[in-house]
Amino acid sequence: MAEYPDADRTAVATQVRRRAQAADVADRMLTKRWLVRSFALLHGASLLALLPVILAGGTVGDLPLYREWAMEAFEGGPIVGIDADWVYPLLAWLPIGGSNLLGAALYQLLWFLMTAALNWWAVWVLSEGGRSRRGMLAAYTFMLGFLLLSPVALLRLEGITGPLVIVGLVWLSRRPLVAGTLLAVATWIKVWPAMVIGAVVAVHRERWLVVLAGLGVTVATAAVSAANGGLPHLLSFLTTQTDRALQLEAPIATPWVWLAALDVLGARVYQNRALATREVVGPLDGGAILLSTPLLLAGVAAICVLLLWARRRGADVHDLLLVGAFALVAASIVFNKVGSPQYLLWLLPVAAVAMLRPTAWWRRMTALLLVTSLLTTLVFPIFYMPLVRLEWFAVMLLSVRNALLVALLIAAVARIVQLGRDGLVAPPARVGTSTQPLAVV
Repeated sequence: MAEYPDADRTAVATQVRRRAQAADVADRMLTKRWLVRSFALLHGASLLALLPVILAGGTVGDLPLYREWAMEAFEGGPIVGIDADWVYPLLAWLPIGGSNLLGAALYQLLWFLMTAALNWWAVWVLSEGGRSRRGMLAAYTFMLGFLLLSPVALLRLEGITGPLVIVGLVWLSRRPLVAGTLLAVATWIKVWPAMVIGAVVAVHRERWLVVLAGLGVTVATAAVSAANGGLPHLLSFLTTQTDRALQLEAPIATPWVWLAALDVLGARVYQNRALATREVVGPLDGGAILLSTPLLLAGVAAICVLLLWARRRGADVHDLLLVGAFALVAASIVFNKVGSPQYLLWLLPVAAVAMLRPTAWWRRMTALLLVTSLLTTLVFPIFYMPLVRLEWFAVMLLSVRNALLVALLIAAVARIVQLGRDGLVAPPARVGTSTQPLAVV
């Protein structure tokens, strides 16, 4: 029997002890008690950070604009989306108006409480009430992503729609009508969940129930709009930003950001005061602006065709639905001339639900998404002013972040192709109505 020197024995014993400690920590984290503690710590720290603003009766992020709209409406003034065109779908009034129910001074607090309540609902559903270890891993993924993007997650409409999409995906097979309703409501708050619905329609067997629920929500929304004389403005959110220039952080704007940083060909960054954002202009930027929407639509259409092809070849439906949703959402970010930091919150719900059945591919993609989320927060708000001044470090940081977004899209599309090719090898996945709360069973 081989003899080990004392130093080697000590090293091996230390390594074994550390692994045992790590396993013990993991076991403790994957319990209902630690899940609740982690949620309370995350949201308690968030509340503490917002407390000075709340006590002063103020608002931060996008909430000053939201509150201004709500106060004007509550005081009998014009209602955007009803009396005038609006950048958001009509049901965005649910959180925007609801946060003003106790008055303007408590707007920030009510918004936070609403976001926290929806987050808890998503965490509870993902973890099956703290009973599923895999579900708790998915819940921790969601909370970690929320933490990394907290400067925007707590202060944008995406903080409201994300949990709705999570619950909708988890309940898709078990409660398709409810899931479809949640996804439709989320879409009528902020448009991006339509990409998730697109993946559902392309892949899921219960697609018609989801479409039926979506039509019901749409008809009800249109009826409310018509009853208040707002029907001419109901779809204004689709066209109100068509004349926008390239936003500074948008992936498609990266070449012009570099031209501005190099101070060549007249490229520059400027403040769009009407929209309170920075945009970039330069040679041929009009072509990029003109082509961005057609490129986005073409990319979405191509991905939907790939999903239909992969489904017909018997691809694993669970993977195909979530990868397809991820690819569609990523395309709507990469080809968008608007590049707000909260757009990373569009991808997080899909990745969190995917971690209910974490394949090696999804582990890599989720890790890459979390890194991209961290870089996004470094870009905005931490190094945003250096970026506006086109300092080299900030421009490089943004470029790496945008490259990772493109990599996420390419990887998702490649995965769809791989699933389609593998579909003829493995038997087609069965989409049933199991009581297990997974997106596709």
